[in-house]
Amino acid sequence: MTGRGALAVATVVGARPQFIKAAPVSRAIAAHNAASPDRLIHEILIHTGQHYDREMSAVFFAELGLPDPAHHLGVGSGTHGVQTGEMLKGLDAVLAAERPAVVLVYGDTNSTLAGALAAAKLHIPVAHVEAGLRSFNRRMPEEINRVVTDHLATWLFCPSQESVRNLAREGIDKGVHLVGDVMYDVMRWHLGRAAAGSALARLSLEPGRYALATVHRAENTDDPARLRAIFAALESLAADGMRVIVPLHPRTRHVLDALGVAPARVETLPPASHETMLALEASARVILTDSGGVQKEAYWLGVPCVTLRDETEWVETVAGGWNALVGADPDRIIDAARRARPQGQRAPLYGEGDVAARLVGVLDEAA
Repeated sequence: MTGRGALAVATVVGARPQFIKAAPVSRAIAAHNAASPDRLIHEILIHTGQHYDREMSAVFFAELGLPDPAHHLGVGSGTHGVQTGEMLKGLDAVLAAERPAVVLVYGDTNSTLAGALAAAKLHIPVAHVEAGLRSFNRRMPEEINRVVTDHLATWLFCPSQESVRNLAREGIDKGVHLVGDVMYDVMRWHLGRAAAGSALARLSLEPGRYALATVHRAENTDDPARLRAIFAALESLAADGMRVIVPLHPRTRHVLDALGVAPARVETLPPASHETMLALEASARVILTDSGGVQKEAYWLGVPCVTLRDETEWVETVAGGWNALVGADPDRIIDAARRARPQGQRAPLYGEGDVAARLVGVLDEAA
């Protein structure tokens, strides 16, 4: 092998959104290696085990074409402190043994924070994909994770101009790259593969005649009053004749069972694959969600979105009128879902589908 040799990049993932975001970057690394054999990038995939359910983990690796992890820490569930601590312990050992040149982390989960902390303590540069996002709500564990990770990172890959501005306000202006959002790469790649007809046929769904909802964030699942209010609103929508489909996150199902909340009219499903979710999103009349990724996908697909949170990091979707922030107030949820009929153009947001290649190019040149 000639040239600099292989650049070792350790990719830390642990949750479903990270599997989705890592997939196009892994493909971009493979394309880079095919085109530049003298500047190879060797990816070391590390799975923390934050999502350990098969429907939340292994099936996604297969569907997304991700290679099997080189290391699986098997951390599983736990409180934020316990989970993050177990990840740190496992990552410290793996990174010390592998000694990568870069640790690549995604998003805002406990796996993100643990990867950044473990790398920083071993003096390994950190690259953060989805840097600069802010809800300005420090009660959210995700906000703490993303702020700390950004302040540890050497390379900060931002999805929007607003995220660049957020970093500048915190004094971060070195290593900042406005590249767009890798999830747009993913959506473009998968949408042509998504079996929309079969997904809808299995559930006897008619395009434009149902609402799709997802609820998984701690601010909703860990607050019984909020969770009850959200499902009461969904039940009301279903009672009024709108079919409401909810692929249930395992944590949400567990909490609902513990609270004794048994949706009568809402149709709950096991977690859906990403291709199936895209198919369901694309044909929905309206989407109700607390997921950041689903908010963006709804925007790209031209489906109105009702966000079950008090704030969002994806402020551009709200400014354009395609996303309504309603919190957990049942009346606001019901009203927004019924009235969701955005007008006007959707401005192109968050990249052009070449984000992963741009990101890999930056690492190749800078590392």
